[in-house]
Amino acid sequence: MRPTRDKAPPGVPRALSGFFAQGRLTAIPVRPAVRRELLSHLTDSFFDPDRSYSEREVNDAFRTVHDDTSALRRYCVESGLLVRERDGSSYRRVSGPAETTGTG
Repeated sequence: MRPTRDKAPPGVPRALSGFFAQGRLTAIPVRPAVRRELLSHLTDSFFDPDRSYSEREVNDAFRTVHDDTSALRRYCVESGLLVRERDGSSYRRVSGPAETTGTG
């Protein structure tokens, strides 16, 4: 029997592939370092650092891999990977070292 090739989406780091099944994220890692690696991969994959995204756009992107979009969004803001405008109107990906200007 051949191994399943569609376990994780293309481009997912090997260390994270165990968190995926049939192209979907099955669990958000509990260990902070692993969770950070996953979130970094997702934000790099979904968001261009040169533009802002509405909350709906962020949710739509995350929904392609996991149904708990609010948790993914919150973890990304807390990790400094996404910055949310104070009024909640938009999000943008942080480029380079994580900034801590997000207001969560």
